[in-house]
Amino acid sequence: MDLIFYIVAGSAVGFLIGLTGVGGGSLMTPLLIFAGVPEKIAIGTDLLYAALTKTGAMWSHNKLGTIHWRIVLLLASGSIPGAILTSYYLKVLEQKGIDYSQYLTTALGAMLVVTGSVLFAKNHLQKTRSTYCSLKPNVFQRNNAKITVFSGFILGTFVTLSSVGAGAFCVVLLLSLYPRMIPINVVGTDIAHAVPLTLVAGLGHWVLLDSVDLNLLVGLLIGSLPAVHFGAKVASKLPAHRLQTLLATILLLIGGKFLLF
Repeated sequence: MDLIFYIVAGSAVGFLIGLTGVGGGSLMTPLLIFAGVPEKIAIGTDLLYAALTKTGAMWSHNKLGTIHWRIVLLLASGSIPGAILTSYYLKVLEQKGIDYSQYLTTALGAMLVVTGSVLFAKNHLQKTRSTYCSLKPNVFQRNNAKITVFSGFILGTFVTLSSVGAGAFCVVLLLSLYPRMIPINVVGTDIAHAVPLTLVAGLGHWVLLDSVDLNLLVGLLIGSLPAVHFGAKVASKLPAHRLQTLLATILLLIGGKFLLF
């Protein structure tokens, strides 16, 4: 029965991913927690799920030449150490007998609120890209390499704690720091960075914290992979902007619930 539930959950979230384009972490992890899966299992398993499901997309984008690998390396030089250090920190807390589940819940709530907010910001940034490109670079864009590394570290920390943010947050970061990057390159670069980040964070949860359920992982993959394609077909017939606005509002409400209760 558990496997059936995992497949159904994977199908539901996969369909929503295809429908809205929003990453699985912000959808899958809350669903699993609401269904009674412990926080650390839901987060650890979802990280490996994200790495596996995004690998194919990264391969496709690489063949199309839509990945800026220099920016991926800058992001990863901050996010990978952040993910590793966060995993070790959680391990230390576990060895001391400290229950860190509240940290995970708080981080998850915060990142859901951030993700919901940046979905609104992304639409604004995409509409005003031509204005940004015509202006002289601001102080952030002139120091974009250093800020990219630092932001990567923060992102790696919070993704390891919550499994949320590797997609939407990174997209807004790229749109802000690299306004001349065309949209398809933003997407390709974001996906290419998300794969190693979620893989390292997921392996940290698995090896150090024993917080990955392989049966859950297999069930989610079985359900989600075909559902993503079905959701994408349905999305072509629906107004994407309204769907993302609705989903952003839902994420804000769910994030608020995790933060307040």
